[in-house]
Amino acid sequence: MQTENRLFDDFAKLMNGVAGTLAGAGREAEAQMRERMRSFLGGADFVSRDEFEAVKAMAAAARDEADALKARVAALEAGAASAPVPPRPATEL
Repeated sequence: MQTENRLFDDFAKLMNGVAGTLAGAGREAEAQMRERMRSFLGGADFVSRDEFEAVKAMAAAARDEADALKARVAALEAGAASAPVPPRPATEL
């Protein structure tokens, strides 16, 4: 003979409801956290990969040009140091 115990049935139903509610609250918290992260990252000022690569190429070109100018200045200075200085003409006072 099987006895019915409504107390255990009601308790099991209550626990199922609590589990469902907690699962729903967990999903809602996760969705809110994702939305907050999206808004935080969306407000940040990030550059795209294409923009980064373009600026990187510009910096490399500027560095190459600066190196070329340094070499040119060094060559001009070396040439000026080895050239004799012409005498200044005497001026009348």
